[in-house]
Amino acid sequence: MIRLIFLVFAALVAAPAMAQKLDDTPRTVVMTAFYPEWHSLVPMIKDAKEHTINGSTFLTGTLEGKPVVLMQSGVSVVNAAMSTQIVLDRFTVKRIVFSGIAGGVDPALSIGDVVVPENWGQYLEGSFARKTKKGWMPPDEGHPESPANWNFIFPRGTLITSKDAKMQRVYRIPVDAALLALAKKVVAGITLERCVPPSDKMRAESALCLPRTPKVVVGGTGVTAGIYADNAAFRVYLQRAWAARVLDMESGPVMQVAMSNGVPAIVFRSLSDLAGGDQHKNMEYTFEHLASANSAHVVRAFVAALPD
Repeated sequence: MIRLIFLVFAALVAAPAMAQKLDDTPRTVVMTAFYPEWHSLVPMIKDAKEHTINGSTFLTGTLEGKPVVLMQSGVSVVNAAMSTQIVLDRFTVKRIVFSGIAGGVDPALSIGDVVVPENWGQYLEGSFARKTKKGWMPPDEGHPESPANWNFIFPRGTLITSKDAKMQRVYRIPVDAALLALAKKVVAGITLERCVPPSDKMRAESALCLPRTPKVVVGGTGVTAGIYADNAAFRVYLQRAWAARVLDMESGPVMQVAMSNGVPAIVFRSLSDLAGGDQHKNMEYTFEHLASANSAHVVRAFVAALPD
């Protein structure tokens, strides 16, 4: 009998801990990647309650009267995927709404603009081809839907599993159709910020302003990779081969995990820089706070319009 009790106890100790729900209220996850995006939304959370998981902070409360959990995914693809699964396991999630900054790829867009892509691709899910006398030779035959290669980089798409479908290879993951339709209705009439607010060390007349008021656009493709991209030639490639409008380091994996779990998701990204198209230097550090505020402004209007 003692031996049986010991074996049962040992099995319980050895078994992996099941994720414990921290909150039963159905909520919209408002996800950010890092501190400027996070700080643009934290003051707007009412009745905030803090939860800590693996060192990361999750705030439950309300935003524009709707129950939410605000979080940071952490920068780059692994952090984004891991954090998305954590929030789905530990909270009761109705949908995911991402608010963040990005690099602009579409030459028709400018710093400060907010883009709501209709789908997301992961451009470094690919093969690095070997060089032969006949040119680049990738290790596989490719796929008719594959975007064109860039030198030795040949896109292969992303293998995705989901509750309702077998494993499939996709090049672009669609955002939720109903959320995208709502975004198209919400963005009309939203006015975005044009000037970077002066800091305590700056005089008001030193505030940095964009040459025009930013706009909100809905549709097109966003792309993601674990690369900080600041290269003019590669930017042109992404626009031509992927028809990309923006690039970032988190949205693709967030969409992949959401799709695998059957959770609706949508992403809002404001341009902090032009991913290599900036005239003299990358402008993220100059405009990341302005871009974060513009994305948060649109996301707040979107959350307010969500059905109860």
